[in-house]
Amino acid sequence: MERVWLESYDARVPRSISYPGECLPVLLEKNLSKYGGHTATSFLGAELTHAQLWHRVLKLAAGLHALGVGRGSKVAVMLPNCPQAIMAYYAALRLGAVVVLTNPLYVQREMIHQWNDAEAEFLVVLDHLFPKVEEVIPRTSIKRILVTTLKEELPFFLRLLYPLNARKNKLFTNVPYDDRVLSFKKLVDSHEPYALPCQVELDDLALLQYTGGTTGVAKGVMLSHRNIQANVVQITSWFPDLRRGRERFLSILPFSHVFGMTVSMNMPLYTGSEAVLLPRFEIKRFLKTLQKKKVTILPGVPTLFSAIMNHGHVRSYDMSSIRYCVTGSAPMPVEILKQFESMTGSIIIEGYGLTEASPVTHCNPLEGERKAGSIGIALPDTDCRIVDLETGEKELSPGEDGELAVRGPQVMQAYWKMEEETAATLKEGWLLTGDIVRMDEAGYVYVVDRKKDMIIAKGYNIYPREIDEVLYEHPSIVDAVALGVPDPHRGETVKAYVVVKEGEHLEEEEVIAFCRERLAAYKVPKLVEFRDSLPKTMVGKVLRKELRKEYESQREGSAQGK
Repeated sequence: MERVWLESYDARVPRSISYPGECLPVLLEKNLSKYGGHTATSFLGAELTHAQLWHRVLKLAAGLHALGVGRGSKVAVMLPNCPQAIMAYYAALRLGAVVVLTNPLYVQREMIHQWNDAEAEFLVVLDHLFPKVEEVIPRTSIKRILVTTLKEELPFFLRLLYPLNARKNKLFTNVPYDDRVLSFKKLVDSHEPYALPCQVELDDLALLQYTGGTTGVAKGVMLSHRNIQANVVQITSWFPDLRRGRERFLSILPFSHVFGMTVSMNMPLYTGSEAVLLPRFEIKRFLKTLQKKKVTILPGVPTLFSAIMNHGHVRSYDMSSIRYCVTGSAPMPVEILKQFESMTGSIIIEGYGLTEASPVTHCNPLEGERKAGSIGIALPDTDCRIVDLETGEKELSPGEDGELAVRGPQVMQAYWKMEEETAATLKEGWLLTGDIVRMDEAGYVYVVDRKKDMIIAKGYNIYPREIDEVLYEHPSIVDAVALGVPDPHRGETVKAYVVVKEGEHLEEEEVIAFCRERLAAYKVPKLVEFRDSLPKTMVGKVLRKELRKEYESQREGSAQGK
């Protein structure tokens, strides 16, 4: 397909990029000559310069090397956003090891599956997560565990208060250190910086990044050093006026998720910028941090912006320092985007990506036309086309709904130990994304819905996202999602799950009537369920799968009770 989207590129964005011939760890080492004295991380008041951070990375690398970590070793990292997470990630990559980022919210079943599937032998984990980890270790391939604590990177006065706060919040843990369970801090302190040159090749495996498993069993996505380096370079090129060494990113997106890893960790470090780290989202602390640190770039997800807009005292905080917000991982409701931009004066750039593409493939222009509801246009050196839903081979014309296929240097190598899944998803270099989209004549792409989420009612194809957008327009609704549920007459029918704003009340018929005014009759929800919250992934994507399971379970229970 002709790259028609290049005509919509901002004037200073390159149409193609000459990528560095070295991996990210080497590039960060070279950056020290420019940004070594600049702040790299700010963590609850404690700051590290780029030089100080990298010094610790190399000391940890030496410690890991002494434990046997080397090329191809699998190192699981189960940490919230904190300096130690960055150290563990880059120390492992510097040695040529493979990082397995593990969601700190995982339950035991998920830990066992991921670590055994990845064949991980080393684990870096937070102290208060250790008890649940300790129970599953005998059932995994893990041989050595490094335990760290948030206290290690706090300012002096907060370190004094940490034991009290830890007990208060039930985070205090006595870790039984021995030859198998080691102190992260002691390992770092007991070694000189790793001095051997980096032997990593760009096509070496860097990450086994597991998908969220929203549509099935989580798969290990094989991302190379080339993949993750290329995506950081691509995204950075999209911001030609990014002030290297001067930007402040608010890193609230979890590093254990591919979006947070790339945009909230790798990008600020690559550009010599500051990453303001928050280990978890608490709206009051979040807003205070935004204001105090004068954050300039805010990567986020739609639920984050929704939470900000629905905070009762949001207008009392000064957020005028924000230059750009970058959002992805889930569709951004148009109403929330407009409200946020109007209130802050910042620009929200909506993009698109998936774990299999490191993750970003599309983004709206900064200076050019940003089309409401669009994920934008393909990044430099990224090809895309729309193919038919049946075979995935026939290329469709602009305006037709089909599956998005992408190709570029950020696209994964394969799925780990899953040849059939790889063959079904990667076809001659093209990654079939599973998303139903349409492209306009200018190359802007609009996500219609997930291929597996499409509702078929009486032969009509219904895309839940369209219904979601309408529900978000209701002034009393703060969160909503639609999905298809079995119906004996229609095949499937639409059910809406709705969270109402605090202090307000809605009836089912009011929601249905609101949708009836804005949707074709066959798309209007026939069922509405009000809830206090919706099940979501760690980055705010609603788990339709969980709602579907819950509905089916309730249905079975009702049938058995009759």
